[in-house]
Amino acid sequence: MFKVAFITVGSMDEGRKIAKKLVEEKLAACVNIINGLESIFLWKGKIEEAREVLLIVKTKADKIESLVKRVRELHSYEVPEIIWFDLEGGLKSYLDWIEESLK
Repeated sequence: MFKVAFITVGSMDEGRKIAKKLVEEKLAACVNIINGLESIFLWKGKIEEAREVLLIVKTKADKIESLVKRVRELHSYEVPEIIWFDLEGGLKSYLDWIEESLK
């Protein structure tokens, strides 16, 4: 089964670093980096606002546990946002490419 993970980071540099490691280590086939994210969230009892970067990670179910462990090692946040979803479908040739990339 394929998965898509969303991970927010504090900067483009951090996002690039994490994305490259995930792809190099075959934990992700592809990571899209979206800059300019505005986040409003509750943290330690206060409403906070932050500029963040969103990573959209394409991977497989059997890689999620290792991916989460690696992101936690590389990430600067005390509690990083790492959430994932089942990928219900997609272009077969793209899904085949994910499969092949993660071998």
